[in-house]
Amino acid sequence: MSSRKAFTLVEILIVVVILGILAAVVLPRFSNASATARASMLADDLRLLRTQIPVYQGQHLGVAPGYPNGNTTLAPTGDAFVAQITQVSDESGQTVAPSLRTREYRFGPYMSEIPVNPINGKSTVQVLGPGDPMPAAGDDSHGWIYQPSTLIFRADCSASDSDGKPYYQY
Repeated sequence: MSSRKAFTLVEILIVVVILGILAAVVLPRFSNASATARASMLADDLRLLRTQIPVYQGQHLGVAPGYPNGNTTLAPTGDAFVAQITQVSDESGQTVAPSLRTREYRFGPYMSEIPVNPINGKSTVQVLGPGDPMPAAGDDSHGWIYQPSTLIFRADCSASDSDGKPYYQY
């Protein structure tokens, strides 16, 4: 009498098929969780940026970030916005590195850096001038879109979340 202690080919195939079915059911749930996490991160980044803009404006004679040296006769720029949010500034909006903080340069920084948009992977800020209309939708050319004259700050995304809501409308 011989005792067999090995699996047959049929038993192995049944186990492989069962594992394949389980993988097909479980993997889409993980990819959806990843998309949900990115959407949550986007909403948190927008909330943080949108709360810091009015704080900056309140400390800088009512001038929103984005205007070079706080001069509203100049066109607002992305570089000025980034500097004014991530560096220290005086009351008029002129900026210096945080390591050069003085009694005069006492405001900020409001954020250590502009976050990367978790949907399109970009951190650049498109700043619109006072007469420029806000785009109807995002086109993924930048990470963010900001209009200083209205304080509107949006994600520049053309995609939608799992519920069909465009990220641009977050």
